[in-house]
Amino acid sequence: MVIHFTSGAGQETGRTTILDRLSFSSSSFHATEIPCPKCNHQTSGDGVIASCLSCFLSGSQLCRFDYGVSIPYFLVKVRGGTCTLASSDSAADVLHRAYILLENGFGRYDTVDNNCEDFAIYCKTGLQVDKSRQTRIGLSGQAVSFFSVTGSIISRLPFISAKCAGLPFGCAMYCYDRYFSDIGTRSDVSKVPVEKLIAEMK
Repeated sequence: MVIHFTSGAGQETGRTTILDRLSFSSSSFHATEIPCPKCNHQTSGDGVIASCLSCFLSGSQLCRFDYGVSIPYFLVKVRGGTCTLASSDSAADVLHRAYILLENGFGRYDTVDNNCEDFAIYCKTGLQVDKSRQTRIGLSGQAVSFFSVTGSIISRLPFISAKCAGLPFGCAMYCYDRYFSDIGTRSDVSKVPVEKLIAEMK
């Protein structure tokens, strides 16, 4: 079984941006009105739900997200949403958070600030953005990468217009943004017990 966070099919939740087209970890999850014979789950819901692996994948490939990677490995994995410098907690802690959030929810789904990748990262690490001192968007590596790419392209424009080699500068800015936006390096995240998280959401 897979416990995951989804916006549900056909629902407009959060911000409507180009990020809606990015492939977050549960974007392959297609809702249907027919209960699955394997997990007997009506998959048209939204929020935190449990599905069998077949329903979760919906024919797509399973990809592994790596925790506690080294800085060189992190920088080499150019695509966001594949790894983090932050270490994972024990399996018992991860399952404890996931089951409590399955019962209580994880707030309102938002493509940028509170998506399925944010849910998975919280379950694995217990790290949550402190909204009172938030310096960047949510924990999602794919969302961070999108804004990093956008920022590096914009920052290259003066160099391109000046006929200078803007590509190395843009790549450096992208890597810089990704590194300092990762949950393993951010100053606006802290370890939050799941019980406290649930109390704050009420």
